[in-house]
Amino acid sequence: MPGENLSRDEADERAALLSVDGYEVFLDVRSAAEEQAPEPRTFRSVTTIRFRAAEPGSASFADLIAPSVTAVTLNGEELDPAVVFDGSRVALPALRAENVLVVDAQCAYSRTGEGLHRFVDPEDGEVYLYTQYEPADARRVFANFEQPDLKAPYRFEVTAPEDWTVWSNEAVASRDGGTWRFVETKPISTYITAVVAGPYHHESDLYTRVLPDGSTLEIPLGAMCRKSLAKHFDADDIFLVTKQGLDFFHEHFDYPYPFGKYDQAFVPEYNLGAMENPGCVTFREEFVFRGKVTQASYERRANVILHEMAHMWFGDLVTMRWWDDLWLKESFADFMGSLSMVEATRFRNGWVTFANNRKAWAYRADQLPSTHPITADIRDLEDAKLNFDGITYAKGASVLKQLVAYAGRDAFLEGVRRYFKRHAYGNTQLGDLLSVLEETSGRDLAAWSRSWLETAGVNTLTPVAVYDAEGRITELAVLQKGDELRPHRVAVGLYRLEGSDLVRYARAEVDVVGARTVVAELAGAERPTLVLVNDDDLTYCKIRFDEVSLDTLRSHLGAITDPLARALCWSALWSMTRDALMPARDFVAVVMDFAGRESDMGVLQMVHAWARTALVHYAAPSWREEGGRLLSACALRELRLTEPGSEHQLTWARFFAATATTHADFQLLQGLLDGSARIDGLDVDQELRWALLEPLAAHGVTDEAAIGAELARDDTASGKRHQVRCLAARPSAAVKDQAWAQVVESDALSNALVAATISGFAQASQRELIAPYTRKYFDSIERVWAERSIQIGMDVVQGLFPGLQDDQATLDAADGWLASHPDAAPALRRLVIEERDDLARVLRAQQRDAVRD
Repeated sequence: MPGENLSRDEADERAALLSVDGYEVFLDVRSAAEEQAPEPRTFRSVTTIRFRAAEPGSASFADLIAPSVTAVTLNGEELDPAVVFDGSRVALPALRAENVLVVDAQCAYSRTGEGLHRFVDPEDGEVYLYTQYEPADARRVFANFEQPDLKAPYRFEVTAPEDWTVWSNEAVASRDGGTWRFVETKPISTYITAVVAGPYHHESDLYTRVLPDGSTLEIPLGAMCRKSLAKHFDADDIFLVTKQGLDFFHEHFDYPYPFGKYDQAFVPEYNLGAMENPGCVTFREEFVFRGKVTQASYERRANVILHEMAHMWFGDLVTMRWWDDLWLKESFADFMGSLSMVEATRFRNGWVTFANNRKAWAYRADQLPSTHPITADIRDLEDAKLNFDGITYAKGASVLKQLVAYAGRDAFLEGVRRYFKRHAYGNTQLGDLLSVLEETSGRDLAAWSRSWLETAGVNTLTPVAVYDAEGRITELAVLQKGDELRPHRVAVGLYRLEGSDLVRYARAEVDVVGARTVVAELAGAERPTLVLVNDDDLTYCKIRFDEVSLDTLRSHLGAITDPLARALCWSALWSMTRDALMPARDFVAVVMDFAGRESDMGVLQMVHAWARTALVHYAAPSWREEGGRLLSACALRELRLTEPGSEHQLTWARFFAATATTHADFQLLQGLLDGSARIDGLDVDQELRWALLEPLAAHGVTDEAAIGAELARDDTASGKRHQVRCLAARPSAAVKDQAWAQVVESDALSNALVAATISGFAQASQRELIAPYTRKYFDSIERVWAERSIQIGMDVVQGLFPGLQDDQATLDAADGWLASHPDAAPALRRLVIEERDDLARVLRAQQRDAVRD
């Protein structure tokens, strides 16, 4: 729609003109539960906004995306909706110094996870609603000024079916039948307001803490999920982590939790991991585990809970002025989420997962053509949507981890405390944070900020050692490469074999500055078998190895006793594979030799994902078949060797299903499903059944009837998503045509089913079958981007890119589209450029691997 993509310049102009005193929002969502309703299904939204204008007589606009507007009243004067409303904005002429705007609209329920999402549970027919707004979808639910720096207090009133419960950011003030009125919020931004409504299963608890002034803080806790998931809901563990997190943040922030209650809603068809709505945090319901999962899954959930909790201060209490400084909340939440998890919960190895998993996300994003500084140049809302990426989250968190070491932990936390008190309920920019950290640390952070926050790209650190005749180090230097040479505080570890273990016997910390830095402290040390730069993961960088160290890892990676050092080595080998410095088949060989010895579950799952990517994308096509047999044989061997009933056994079972290649593999999968085969200790629960069924569908070993029978066993929302994915995975031209049409030519599917269809469509074993869709893809994406919501547009553009057509012709097709569409939406071009870059990396890696043939 015209004006839907709000620009930074427009937001700056409006912020200079307007100040918002408060909102009153009334929503009538009773239509959500009506059995027969017209499409699009809508609800009534009435918004009253009280605001001031710095220049009386000037004009501005409010934001609203809605099918229709019934009435607009500005300062008591009725405006013609046909004149002032264009589908995304409400024109506001002739403003006074003080203004009252009332907008009565019919807004549409969402099926894309943006705005007010409506979901019907196939298990029992119950209807559930929840809101999701970031960065700018509150305007799909009520009229507002949709930018983060126009904060205001809100009063929400919601009329819903009488047997429903409704939640919002604050506590309930009163209830009259189906009408719920909520306490006025503190001043917050539009994108973190929230409404959750429906017959949710709800559990409650209470957090108490004695504050330094002797008063007692009480925070009511709530947790909810759909009724049909209640039997799987482990609210006690959720409350445990929540209380541990609240203890940690109160101890370190010296600013009491500012938003009253703390509800956490686990909601269906959610596009994100979670969202930090103050007092009403929303999570994807996949964190309610329907079957057996590993401790890595519980750790991931704990990390997300604590990440969102950190946002209560970083993002909700103090908010970035515009999306340029998105990192001021996301980088901090990523860092504080991991720090609090490691120090306050049972998940003590969280930094291992961070080094191996989160930073891998950052390293990939930072090597794309679209890489950007942590503090970014965000021109408009489409830019903002795409910058929720590995740089803003994990690179930013990595840099903050280094800043803590640089400035000192006590100085860092004291700076944070001053930041909260100085800017509470306000908006900030980069300089606001740096100024308080300079106060508390005594350091000049301007140069540090320029190097780490205001420039893009990742550095590579490589050790170079010189030895004397007796095999002792005469000089060990660290070489730094990159477009911007940055200051790094790193540890360099020296490792040697002691019996069957590879252990560290020397370590030195050094400030790496410039292209070459000598580690003087390690001179005279005996010759190591492994030199590990960035030991203990103190900085953000790619690391390389000398030839002796690389040979050591090929033969003894599993012997490294320290789990963090081992995780860093796995990550470094993967980075070398992606950079075409290590043949993909060599990486697969290391996985086959040592993944069975990996004790950290999160690392093992990441290594499994990398091994599949290496085989499917980076290996030379001539080796794929052999590599597939080797990898599936390895998976089956480890599955049979692992302890019965262990989480390692479950992880290897899933990996075996994902890599199954031979007729014997498929027979075993089928036998595990029908009970004719058994592996001691392996519980084939419903979630594992779907994991076993999908490869059978993709290889044509099972049919639509069998998939339908599985859905009959699991006629749930999760079961439906699995069924849709399995149906789209079948090796049939008619199936692919139907899947393509459902996603690209129609908007009938919800966001969750769009994602499931896309996931099933592109199968590595079906390259020839889906080859004809390359041309269709490039012919369709500009239309899809224009017609669909940004979330669905992103899903289609990224998910259906013909990356499995890994040849020069596809690369040329991408280049041709980019050359012929210079004026396409910048966000769309960015997505295509990123996918094109991944494909070019694939071709380089395949060429490197082919040298081994």
